[in-house]
Amino acid sequence: MSPVVNRRSFIASTAGLAAAASLPMPAWARGQSLPHARNGFGELAGEDLSLTIGDAHFTTGGRSGHAFAVNGTVPGPLIRLREGQDVRLHVTNNLDEDSSIHWHGLLLPFQFDGVPGVSFPGIRPGETFTYEFPVRQTGTYWWHSHSGLQEQAGHYGPIVIESAEPDPRYDRDYVVLLSEFSPMHPHEIMRKLKVGEHYFNRQMQTATEGDMPGAERRMWGAMRMNPRDISDVTGSTYTYLVNGHGPADNLQLAFQPGERVRLRVINGSAMTFFNVRVPGVPMTVIQADGQDVDPVEIDEFQIGVAETYDVIVTPSAGSHAITAEAMDRSGMAVASLTSHPGHIAIPPPLREIPTLTMADMGMMDHGAMGHGSGEMAMDHDMRDTSKLPADVAVGPGLDMIAPAPMDRMDFPGLGLDKVSHRVLRYTDLKAARSNPHRTVEREMEIHLTGNMERYMWSFDGKKFSAVTDDPIRFGYDERVRVKLVNQTMMAHPIHLHGHFFELVNGADHMHQPLKHTLVVQPGGSATFDLTADEPGDWAFHCHLLYHMHAGMMQVVTVRPFPEGEGS
Repeated sequence: MSPVVNRRSFIASTAGLAAAASLPMPAWARGQSLPHARNGFGELAGEDLSLTIGDAHFTTGGRSGHAFAVNGTVPGPLIRLREGQDVRLHVTNNLDEDSSIHWHGLLLPFQFDGVPGVSFPGIRPGETFTYEFPVRQTGTYWWHSHSGLQEQAGHYGPIVIESAEPDPRYDRDYVVLLSEFSPMHPHEIMRKLKVGEHYFNRQMQTATEGDMPGAERRMWGAMRMNPRDISDVTGSTYTYLVNGHGPADNLQLAFQPGERVRLRVINGSAMTFFNVRVPGVPMTVIQADGQDVDPVEIDEFQIGVAETYDVIVTPSAGSHAITAEAMDRSGMAVASLTSHPGHIAIPPPLREIPTLTMADMGMMDHGAMGHGSGEMAMDHDMRDTSKLPADVAVGPGLDMIAPAPMDRMDFPGLGLDKVSHRVLRYTDLKAARSNPHRTVEREMEIHLTGNMERYMWSFDGKKFSAVTDDPIRFGYDERVRVKLVNQTMMAHPIHLHGHFFELVNGADHMHQPLKHTLVVQPGGSATFDLTADEPGDWAFHCHLLYHMHAGMMQVVTVRPFPEGEGS
């Protein structure tokens, strides 16, 4: 057997549960000694798979509460598929409420995309729905509920699609699925956010704290905003998880010295941006959202909700902390990548809490805001809706606009713009294979809008419930350039179902990287090129769960259907 085939024979599952017959591993590496192994995930593979959704009780550290389990675990099982196969997934709902599964990032007929009210009616209690589609791609993806707020409570899991050809770039393969757990019911979290958007923030800046100039501080006050308003839900209620394990669970992922280890990092959280690093170990990014990119060596990257990044590391002998620090620095998810049985890596301490800047309000720099008599003028400018296009609805759902939104594709993420080591930026990504070049036929602009005090979120000032009869329309195979303009002071990971789009990130037209989820930075803009070649009705939304639930969602419809395909 070739070395590649040997490697394939012992690819480990995400919780370190599998090992090669040709390279015997001790029991600890197979997971027997891992705390809460019952809450890790197993693995399903093949062409005919069954998933069952049910109620469960989940515990990690000192927190315990209700959860939605799939096949009895939180997260649910890793689904391992292979390029070119046809798959049937039978999903049974044993809850007392409707449910669903969306196959995030997968190319498939829209009827099997799994969004109730958009592409199918949902799965009623006691019923089974069969998803059936050909596997047309490779890479790292994930699945999750698109019903209510079930995703927050454990209804999610990873997907790995193997290439038909072996990949010689690595020797060992792990999924690193990042998420959160709260003992608080998701609907109670939503209720508290509607009552007060700062409810979970224990890190608000006081009137005298920090070195912010007085004029700037007064401006923040005049806008009724706080420069530490970074995350809606924080470590005050969340325990951050790796593969369903909190920091106290001491999750260990085994490796042998000298091995090249592929980490398939998935942000399967409901609300958390993570800053991911393995201190002292460089990472080489090889995929973004399941799509190959030219290798980029970095030391840290920020991953938005619903994004995936695949990296290769070659750790030295010992134990290394896989660290996923929440963007607001209110906690972290941790696992140990170790070559020594039972050795736990010590993660670095939480770093200083980041603070929003004038750029996050869509201002060029401090000079752009003015001082003295200019303070209130700028405050007025941030509510001057005359600057918005006519198709943006002005009303209670829109409480500010960015005076001068700039393209922020080169921004590495809040808190990472001033670190001394190498941090991934969208402008670093370049498609590994050339894309067919096509001229853009049409351009459109979509504004990300909100009222944080009322916890209202929308596209173009219109909540989803108000726009269901007015979808975003693309002609089949139309080539469109879409500019997203973030009029709010929060980062939004925007996801388009059923398609990959090309980031307009400075790469040449043939090598713009493909993604399915794009983080639009506060007060900034981001642009992508879309070839609308997947007919049907597709969800388009912010992947911050409570933002989507509060209205930041739309339907994209691609018509007409090609000849021979029905609606």
